[in-house]
Amino acid sequence: MSAKIPVTIITGFLGSGKTTLIRHLLQNAAGRRIAVIVNEFGDVGIDGELLQACCDRPAGIWELTNGCLCCTVQEEFLPTMQSLLARRPEIDHIVIETSGLALPKPLVMAFRWPQVCHATTVDGVVTVVDGVALAAGQVSADLEALFAQKDADPNLQHEDTPLEELFNDQLACADLVILSKTDQLTPDQVQQCLRKLRQQLPARIKLLAAQQGEVPADLLLGFNAAVEEHLGQRPSHHDFEEEHDHDEEIQALCLEIDMCDLQRLRQFLERLLQIPDIYRIKGFAAIAGKPMRLVVQGVGQRLDLYYDRPWQAAEVRQTRLVVIGRQLDQKELLSHLG
Repeated sequence: MSAKIPVTIITGFLGSGKTTLIRHLLQNAAGRRIAVIVNEFGDVGIDGELLQACCDRPAGIWELTNGCLCCTVQEEFLPTMQSLLARRPEIDHIVIETSGLALPKPLVMAFRWPQVCHATTVDGVVTVVDGVALAAGQVSADLEALFAQKDADPNLQHEDTPLEELFNDQLACADLVILSKTDQLTPDQVQQCLRKLRQQLPARIKLLAAQQGEVPADLLLGFNAAVEEHLGQRPSHHDFEEEHDHDEEIQALCLEIDMCDLQRLRQFLERLLQIPDIYRIKGFAAIAGKPMRLVVQGVGQRLDLYYDRPWQAAEVRQTRLVVIGRQLDQKELLSHLG
């Protein structure tokens, strides 16, 4: 029997830098055939497309959009894993990027199931911590957006979990904790954040600071931890949860816009981000006169725009944005385009 496929689970709150970390990994995979499972929310697979576009030899990007992965392991995760295992000879490693609200332990426990345990093992769990947020005394840079993400997931079974407990669970299950965005902090702030994290972590958990997701593949992969066999060493506040009602007013709305100039788009996005009931915007934009696709990421009052690759010949050059918020009206939102 061939060796089991190692699986790395990457967790962390909204905006912590998980996708950036995986992009760097795929761009520096040194020939490894890595399959990536992305757990995100919305009609347009933004994170999946960004990952697919950044490397030449992925073993596939698989997007799970039906809610928090740790709460849908049987309905969505298991069929995806079985599809991946059907391609077992083509895959060297599997990386799972969880949503910002995922509890790592229930997902790890799924690797004990007979359908997957014969062919996979959890090589390690990596938790990404937003350095800018931690330096400000928070677990997330935009708590309002995080709460909106909780409300928007109809399958979430631990929406009443205090964020500090969820943060502690993500830390306690890790083999490696990465303090991200250190290029946006002073050296003193970085050291203060590292000391704060080190005080919360068992000695077995490795800790490092990083910027722009620049962590060597050999450090992210190869822990050989067989995490699913040693879960008793990784305490959790939330091994058992009950279902609760959810706020059905939170939604993800897709906006399609014809090609426009960059200044007009930026002004439109800035107007939307001023609306209190909008928590996040993400998508791709077509800019007049530009052959490159523009990536749009807006959380709270932060707006990030950058070109990632040329538009492909078969693609429709159109701006498609996912707006996540409360009681959204498409016509009202588009009226801000001006």
